Amino acid sequence: MTFDVITIFPEFFGSILEHGLLKRAMASGHATIRLHDLRDYTDDRHRTVDDRPFGGGPGMVFKPEPIFRAVEALRSEAPEERLPVILLSPQGRLLNQAVADELSHAARLVLICGRYEGVDERVAENLATDELSIGDFVLSGGELAAAVVMEATLRLLPGVLGNEESCQQDSFAGPAGHASADGHGLLDCPHYTRPAEFRNWKVPEVLLSGDHEQIRQWRRRRALEKTWRRRPDLLAHVPLSEEDRRWLESLEKV
Repeated sequence: MTFDVITIFPEFFGSILEHGLLKRAMASGHATIRLHDLRDYTDDRHRTVDDRPFGGGPGMVFKPEPIFRAVEALRSEAPEERLPVILLSPQGRLLNQAVADELSHAARLVLICGRYEGVDERVAENLATDELSIGDFVLSGGELAAAVVMEATLRLLPGVLGNEESCQQDSFAGPAGHASADGHGLLDCPHYTRPAEFRNWKVPEVLLSGDHEQIRQWRRRRALEKTWRRRPDLLAHVPLSEEDRRWLESLEKV
C-alpha cells in the first residue's frame, strides 16, 4: 500500500517513520510512504502556500494552486488509475475502524495535510475524493492526523502485525467500526499479565483457573460492563444474547 503525504512539514514525519508499526510496515514491504513538500509546487520565489481569506477574518488559508499541482503530478504517474485523495480536516467524516478498513482496501492513497485556518474550499469540492477528521477537536495541522490514518489503516493489512488475530480482537473491530474483544461491537475486556499479584492487587482468579468457558463468560461480562459504563451508545450496535441482557439489567440495579 502506498501513501503520498502532501505537507509543508515533511520533516515532521522523521521520527514517526523511524519507529513502531509504520517502520515495520515499510521494512517488510507492506507499505511505501512518500512525503511531498507542498512548497515544491509553488511558482513564486517565496514559495507561498497560503493567503488571507476573502471576506476577512483571522488566520491564513492554503491556496488551491499548489495543492492541485501536487495532486495532479501524482495522478500523472498512473493516469489510468482512480487515485483516492483525502483531505484531513475537522469538517471531514469521522475516522473509525470501519473507515480504516475501507481505506485498507486501496492500493494507494493521497493524504493532504491542511494547516493554518484551513484549505481553500475548492480543494474539498473539486479535488479531494474524501474528507476525514480524527475527532471532534482542532489541531494546528493535518500531519498528526495523517499519521493516525496511516497506522489505523496499515495495521489491518495481512502480515503487518504478524499476528492476524490481534487486529480482529481490537477495540472497535466489531460491526460498523464499533468496538469489541470478540468482534461483537463492545469495548475490549480488561487484560492482565504476570505477576499474578502486584502491590496487593491480584489478577481475577477466573483468569488463572484454566476453565476456558468461565474465562470466556468473564471476559464477555467485563466487556459489557465497560461498554455500559463508558460508551453506552455502542450497545445499540451489539447483538445481545439473553444472558447479556440479564447481565446488563443486573448492572442497572446496582
